[in-house]
Amino acid sequence: MRVIFVCGGTAGHINPALAVAAEVKRMDPDAKILFVGSGRQLENRLIPQEGYRLVNITVRGFDRRLTPAMVMSNIRALKALREALAESEKILRGFSPDVVLGTGGYVCYPVLAKAAEMGIPTFIHESNAIPGLATKMLAGKVDKILTAFDSIPALRRYAHKTVHVGTPVRGDFGRITKHDARLKLGIDGRPLVVSFWGSLGAEHMNEMMLDFIEINARSRLFNHIHATGGGDMVLKAFKDKLLARQVTSPLPQWIDIRPYIANMAEVMTAADLIVCRAGASTIAELTYLGKPAVIVPSPNVANNHQEKNARRLEEAGGAVVLDEKDLSGEKLYETVRRLLIDLPGLIRMSQAMKSLGVSDSARRIAEIIFSAC
Repeated sequence: MRVIFVCGGTAGHINPALAVAAEVKRMDPDAKILFVGSGRQLENRLIPQEGYRLVNITVRGFDRRLTPAMVMSNIRALKALREALAESEKILRGFSPDVVLGTGGYVCYPVLAKAAEMGIPTFIHESNAIPGLATKMLAGKVDKILTAFDSIPALRRYAHKTVHVGTPVRGDFGRITKHDARLKLGIDGRPLVVSFWGSLGAEHMNEMMLDFIEINARSRLFNHIHATGGGDMVLKAFKDKLLARQVTSPLPQWIDIRPYIANMAEVMTAADLIVCRAGASTIAELTYLGKPAVIVPSPNVANNHQEKNARRLEEAGGAVVLDEKDLSGEKLYETVRRLLIDLPGLIRMSQAMKSLGVSDSARRIAEIIFSAC
């Protein structure tokens, strides 16, 4: 078994591919695996870290804004696409895969399009509630479209080859119970709220979190782990602002502010409520664990797909969605407070969130890969 995984440079594209690759290796330890990426920093770090070979090709996204600069930008993108198709053919002929699976990002198009042209079985996984440009362009070419959500209206015409499989999560999720996770983290009997915003718009949301944390430091209502993003410099600036507001220094032990949550599976498992964006990886983790959430979709993403993701969770009853432009730290805190004091409501939200997840997503996708050979 020889498999090529193709993924763009975001965690929402990389983590599902890594999860499926691990399952393929579990099912066939002799399987040969190659990753093709676009050369971005995250994939260059995460993929080799897991022991897989990575080859990068050069791709450019198409500019969909109606501006004069768009014309020249898209001419360059078309030139890059021709070169990427040639690079893809060289990689495919050199590796001779039995199957090619793409999990999102512009880099999927040249590799999967060329693989389909060469008669190699091809699959594209769409982790968002609305298909991205690569999925739309490949839908008519690939053998199967694998989806995170059970119904995507934009793909209705391809219903005959669309399979709902969920989105795989990293292997460290599900390995510890909530009780054990709380003990390991030293969480007391109060609820635990976990918040993180990723890299898109983190600065703006962190300003709101100053008010949020200040109120909780005085109310002592819940434990709180917050990731500022941006590394140690951002963390120091954030804590300095809290100190300037006369929030006690050091912070109370029930408030834990970090630049990054390295042990995300453990922290999310221990949580009673998650406050976050609506990226594909986060959605997969929320639904896998069945965690109630307050979601503030990022306005800085293509096709507003985070809001579409979040609304699907809200419609099912698993999340409360707040619009960033109308939000304040006080409003966010009050939303969290109201949810935490309604224990039966939190349980219903958890059950609704869990109903949207597919616990064996990686296995399902791996079985589809094996069935193509």
